Amino acid sequence: MKKWLYILLIFFWAIPSGFAQLKTYTFEQAEKSSKENPKPFVVFIHTSWCNYCKMMENSTFKNSEIIALLNDNFYFISFDAESKEDIHINNHTYQFKPNGQNTGIHELATALATINSQVVYPTVTILQTDFSIVFQKGSFLSGKELIAILKKIK
Repeated sequence: MKKWLYILLIFFWAIPSGFAQLKTYTFEQAEKSSKENPKPFVVFIHTSWCNYCKMMENSTFKNSEIIALLNDNFYFISFDAESKEDIHINNHTYQFKPNGQNTGIHELATALATINSQVVYPTVTILQTDFSIVFQKGSFLSGKELIAILKKIK
């Protein structure tokens, strides 16, 4: 009986440490944390209906090297472009703007995911601590591509 208890205890102790967890922030949390420990922001702009967004969530952002890079060197924000919550950052309030009967887009998504006058999903935008955009890419990014970008910017 003790043997099984020890095996079970070791199993539960080892499993969580074997899986790296990506630390995500809200915009407000990241802005507040950045005042104490300045790091760039990586913003992943997505929607619930975007297949390429889901692919990135399930592959790119599950990569242990990406998780380590993001957790150590950036504030990672996963942002649903159709979120209806007001967001107050950098002395400005951004709101959801309806554009039809159950459709719309958040102003912040428009500000961060507009490329060539069109909002693109998924978009990865990297911001400096002053909220200036230093990188923006609107398409699926593989783990290898994102690792190269993050290493170049950090």
